[in-house]
Amino acid sequence: MPIVIGLVVHASHQSLFEEATRTLSGVRLAWVAYRHEDEIRPRVEEMLGREHVHGLLLGPVPYAKSRDLLPADLPVAVVRSADLDLSIAFFRAAARGWRPTPVSIDTFDPEAVDEITRALDLDRRQVTCLPYDPEQSVAQIVEFHRQARERTGADYAISLRTAVTAELRAAMPVLNALPGTATIRANLHELALRIQSRQATASRFAAGVFLVVNQEAQADLDRTRIGLMNLLVNTPEFSDAWIENRDRRGVVVFAHKALFEQATHSWVSLPTLAQAQETLGVRLAAGFGVGASARTCVQLAEWAAARAEQEDTPSAYLVEDSGVIIGPMSGSASPLAYTYRGHGDDLEDLARRAGLSAATLSRLAALERTLAGRAISPSDLASSLGITDPSGRRLIRKLGESGLVTEEGSAQMHRKGRPTRLYRLAISPAVTGETS
Repeated sequence: MPIVIGLVVHASHQSLFEEATRTLSGVRLAWVAYRHEDEIRPRVEEMLGREHVHGLLLGPVPYAKSRDLLPADLPVAVVRSADLDLSIAFFRAAARGWRPTPVSIDTFDPEAVDEITRALDLDRRQVTCLPYDPEQSVAQIVEFHRQARERTGADYAISLRTAVTAELRAAMPVLNALPGTATIRANLHELALRIQSRQATASRFAAGVFLVVNQEAQADLDRTRIGLMNLLVNTPEFSDAWIENRDRRGVVVFAHKALFEQATHSWVSLPTLAQAQETLGVRLAAGFGVGASARTCVQLAEWAAARAEQEDTPSAYLVEDSGVIIGPMSGSASPLAYTYRGHGDDLEDLARRAGLSAATLSRLAALERTLAGRAISPSDLASSLGITDPSGRRLIRKLGESGLVTEEGSAQMHRKGRPTRLYRLAISPAVTGETS
């Protein structure tokens, strides 16, 4: 299934973007072309309803007009003209016989203007700059250029806004400093790589095999296997895993790799080993396998468990299809154990009302305590619980419907990305009879 990337562009610029996309294969493009800025929002909304896009490439204006429509976990690249594009605009002016300064420029960052004027040995005092502001209207930007011409005698303007260029042409010469194909291509390739990385991470599953060591009596093995199943099912990190009896000695667990990373403190220790020895009175050997298929995962986990079985104490090993072997891991206390050990009626009732399992709600309460009042993004919540980003987003929605989470604004995680919504968990206040 190919990656689908949506592109939101002015109709007059589509051919430029098409040229930039020619080096990209294995990607299907969903185009949104507009001629007037008031068309952006409804057309983006229509495209999102029609297409399942894996990412979105658009300029600052389309992003400002439609950002609240975009799903929280949708990778987005906002194309901004680079320093090279501004340099090219100055050379285009020179090719037309225009003096390089005085000039007025909109939308570029002042830092970029400073750098280019220094590189071209221009008088920065004769270059008037209006940084990008999503709240600025076309009329305000046009007025800025007109006033700059009256005040400094600017011979021409450099603009990134197509609508500004169209309105300003009657009053003064203007160059539209569009992003070049190299800038567009770099943003597009970076977005495609980000999408591929997310998909690869989201699809990386692992298997765990838990073996009971040195217990021969069949009756004892049956009781121990039932006890081991209960222990694993009630392990918070495995609440979303698939668990079943493996054979006469053990149990197999299949889950997202992140679940096992959390259960083992990033492949350092496995508290379940110590818990089994304490509660069941048996020694366990555990093996984890990470591979390209479920069959490979289980085969590698079996090999790792067999190696762990040779140790003198309860231990675990990890084997990856890349050849990496990690171990032995020993038992230790878990930092994300149940917040409510016995669950209790209050937690059970709250879980039913929220449409969640008591185990999941308890893990959320434990996570809430580790956050100590800090807000968290849906992606970070998913990572902490060892689930996929879409599952984390759905969980946030469920919690919001039950009043168990509150929105706490947003944060800009990356310079080129868009703000991510943040949420504060509110599990503990909703539960009475809380125990440590």
